[in-house]
Amino acid sequence: MSAFQYPDNLRYTKTHEWVRVEKDAAGGTTAVVGITAFAIDALKDLVHVELPPVGRKLQAGQEAAEIESVKAVSPIYCPVEGEVAAVNSELENQLEHLADDPYQKGWFFKVRITDPAGLNNLLDAAAYQKHCESESH
Repeated sequence: MSAFQYPDNLRYTKTHEWVRVEKDAAGGTTAVVGITAFAIDALKDLVHVELPPVGRKLQAGQEAAEIESVKAVSPIYCPVEGEVAAVNSELENQLEHLADDPYQKGWFFKVRITDPAGLNNLLDAAAYQKHCESESH
């Protein structure tokens, strides 16, 4: 059994990003992207985050950002194809709080989705939990 809870309203990647899908004011679809509690726990002492520039076009699976711990620098991949619409610049000064609320205040960037079919490649909470359990062994 996992020590972490994974919200059912999110989708997940095998590289430990989460996605919350939202409708924007123009009727488009936006993916809010962060990293899971499992990833935060594995990274431990976080010291720096590098966020993508607003307007950058990204492919699904492309490295979009980086998070640095005292142990290593880890890439954060874009789970869907689209354009960066916003970044959470508050995160840069509050990394120590990321573990407190990774699924709400802990988002990294928002992507205006250009290929909604890519969402079908993401895991639901149960599948992601199974994936994490298999990595823990």
